[in-house]
Amino acid sequence: MTDALTSELTRFAEHLADEARLLLARAAAEPTSVGVKADNSFVTATDRAIEARLRELIGAAHPDHGIVGEEYGSSNADAEVVWVLDPLDGTAPFIAGIPVYGTLIGVSRHGRPWIGVLDYPATDDRWVGVSGTFAERNGAKVAVRRCADLSSALLTCSNPDFFGPADHAALTRVRERARYTLYGGSSFAFGALASGRTDLAVDSGLKVYDVFAPAAVISGAGGVVTEWSGAELTLASGTRVVAAGDPELHATALALLA
Repeated sequence: MTDALTSELTRFAEHLADEARLLLARAAAEPTSVGVKADNSFVTATDRAIEARLRELIGAAHPDHGIVGEEYGSSNADAEVVWVLDPLDGTAPFIAGIPVYGTLIGVSRHGRPWIGVLDYPATDDRWVGVSGTFAERNGAKVAVRRCADLSSALLTCSNPDFFGPADHAALTRVRERARYTLYGGSSFAFGALASGRTDLAVDSGLKVYDVFAPAAVISGAGGVVTEWSGAELTLASGTRVVAAGDPELHATALALLA
């Protein structure tokens, strides 16, 4: 069960995802002009157009809410309710035509992950979740799977190139004990974890807009997402995130990453 406000904002988050999907699907069928930001990451006009549209809709419907977005920064970020937006997660896969790109729409309450929508138009997939409450993929309930033993675990990592030397060494400690490691899934890998298809995700170099929506979905599916230190995620969190379906596996990963 969810309260009226949670239900209302979850529906509105899905409405935003519908708007983003229209823009992203249209852009995917056209030639893409690519720029490079100061952090050496790719950006397209589509990233900016989607975030501008989402900000416009949020501002009209909920002018008292804050927004943290990848392309246009923060506004009213100390509000009780803050929207955390990644308009085009997986810009490089989008440019390459690899269908793991999508839009991440997170909602935080009191600075913590609350509601999440992960939407992928190329595969017609959408995960929706509320922290500690429920998670769905395309309208069907999903749950993480239990896997306490790292040697049996399927591990994902977005891209080890995002890791600094010390973080890379920590990843290696986990990777060498895991059963198998998959790379390059972008945020789609977080959806797979929530659906019980993978067991553990270790990432570095991420921002809050990369992880807030997935954290809400994974928590809603029964999993756990924290910083490598074990600290809970906040709007001020660092760049290192570990997610697991099983709390024992999460504890093992934390010990190896420390």
